[in-house]
Amino acid sequence: MEKSMCSAAVSSHFGPEETSEDWKAKCQERADHVMTAVQWVNEPFNNMLQGQNPCDQSEVDQALSNFFMARYLEEKEIRDREKEMIPSPSESEVVLPSETPSKTKDKKSPDKGKKNSAEKPFPPAEPPEPVLPGSMAIGSVSLAVARTGAQLQGIPLYKYIAALKARETPAQFHIPIALVTLLSCGKASPGKLSLLEEVILIPKAGQRVKQIITMTLELQKEMMRIMNTSAKAGVVQSILHDSGAPGVSFERPEQPLDLITEACASLGLKLGTEIHLAVNCAARELIDYSKGRYEISTGVLKSPDELVDVYQSLNKKYPAVVAFINPFRTEDKEQWEKLNNLIGDTCALLLDISNESKAPPPPGVSGRILKHVHETTVSDLICIASERQGSVLMGTTCNEPCTYDSLSDIAVGLGLDYVKLGGLSGAERMTKYNRLVCIEEELDQQGILVSKEKHPPPLFAGKPQKESTAAGRALSEEA
Repeated sequence: MEKSMCSAAVSSHFGPEETSEDWKAKCQERADHVMTAVQWVNEPFNNMLQGQNPCDQSEVDQALSNFFMARYLEEKEIRDREKEMIPSPSESEVVLPSETPSKTKDKKSPDKGKKNSAEKPFPPAEPPEPVLPGSMAIGSVSLAVARTGAQLQGIPLYKYIAALKARETPAQFHIPIALVTLLSCGKASPGKLSLLEEVILIPKAGQRVKQIITMTLELQKEMMRIMNTSAKAGVVQSILHDSGAPGVSFERPEQPLDLITEACASLGLKLGTEIHLAVNCAARELIDYSKGRYEISTGVLKSPDELVDVYQSLNKKYPAVVAFINPFRTEDKEQWEKLNNLIGDTCALLLDISNESKAPPPPGVSGRILKHVHETTVSDLICIASERQGSVLMGTTCNEPCTYDSLSDIAVGLGLDYVKLGGLSGAERMTKYNRLVCIEEELDQQGILVSKEKHPPPLFAGKPQKESTAAGRALSEEA
């Protein structure tokens, strides 16, 4: 007799909204991906997994991965055949780029006062890794099997995943430090500024999740008060961004950081001690390929090398900023390395990835933000976390399934030190914050919760980790 135990969902690679002209085609593509995933679950997966022990996660995930690889190779063969049918350009059609530097070398730069020399050729965009239609079924079924295994064994999902990773249930657990999105000043926000997709709060190590949430809400309330009463901030309007944080109108990257600095001072919060900041730049979304530059603000274009100077200036002026996420495209390898050489001792460079990329990261990357999407199985996540301990953060996507809180269990079970859950608005994010609070309280009641007293890598690299029993500290505080 068959019995439904539990279900699960993972994010797709599609954002919550499409603003391009071909949005109808995107909607159709999205529907095709979903229908293919449903077909896989109802037919091949149903037959393939019948009789499988749901507590044998590695065997189930291997079967899912084998199925995906077979479909991937079939799709790749079709694409390769289609490429062969496309005629290659003749010699007369090939444009030789060698003439360009010599022609532009002596031209004056449009930016006054800037030294100008022959600019380096702009690296073309690497072709994106194709996403196989239906691939989200792999991650969803893998997570559903893990949830079923945990339910059958009568333990929470985070303990089940921790036991899979360590081959036994750990004696102690720690809660990942929650990184909370404070503001969004990216491309979809009002105003001219596009560079700061997210300004993220990094709380002091050792704080409880409830404390972090309360502090963040108070800080956001104070920022809203300042924006509504002070003309100095230069704010025109604010909206609720997809990240769950206020999307605010600014013109320069210094303005939101000045606003946070003023709000912290007003509340008596020590910026750079009690609070640090990370900035998600989402640089790939800002590139203008026709001009070979990043448009960091409306009409303000910067070459990759000029963008290095922008980040170095922000790091110098705002030492509380200790991480830049996606400051460049992955193709700009020279600039990643250059920026790391300039500020790497005080600021981490993080790469936001949808899943474990086959290509090596650019030089200078000190950490990656991993997301559970597509064909990534629970076993894949365990493998990545084990191999890259101390350099992986768990993060959400903009289109997180709102009814599932498993991401919090996964982050705790994998033993990760940080989790990026977005802003404090929207059911899709608050369910995960609430689940993190519940896990923390549960572990505290059981006396097996430990707390990191210092920020571990990849943020604040080089600082040692210290742990103390949270339950013991709570008792001493009550005394």
